[in-house]
Amino acid sequence: MTDYYLIGKITGQFGKHGFLKIECYSDFPERFRNLKESYILVSGNYKKVFVDKVRRENDSLIIRLKGFESPEDSKFLINKELFVDQDNLVKLPADYYFVHDLIGSAVHRNGVQIGVITDVLNLPANDVYVIKAEAGEELMIPAVKMFIEKFDSESKILYLTPGDQFYTDENDED
Repeated sequence: MTDYYLIGKITGQFGKHGFLKIECYSDFPERFRNLKESYILVSGNYKKVFVDKVRRENDSLIIRLKGFESPEDSKFLINKELFVDQDNLVKLPADYYFVHDLIGSAVHRNGVQIGVITDVLNLPANDVYVIKAEAGEELMIPAVKMFIEKFDSESKILYLTPGDQFYTDENDED
């Protein structure tokens, strides 16, 4: 079974030759420049579409898909989301990971599993890992070197730096 990854949404038409405005969901908008194919979800099925042209128009990303060369043809695509398969994911630099690779990963601190990553928040300063702890509470750990020792993508384990900097003792009196 093929996995598909969301990269953008078609938000409207542009001009009279079937061009479409794209809201980019990717951290790598330049990925569209070399994109040859994508997928759209139609009636619960992923349908492959081929990219004809891509360009920038002011702050907008504009794309035309083969077979949709007029406003009448492309109107059907408005509000459809664009996906890629595993083969068309952007190659990431070392120590960078896709959110879908992190979700579901075990989190270890001081040699003990403390929880599982359930979400990744993309915030202005840095990403934050949302962790469902073994005891049921939710922890939020900034995705920065100070707190993250390493991520083993093969075993899907995130290792936090040793120590107890993430916890406060309720009985501690300051």
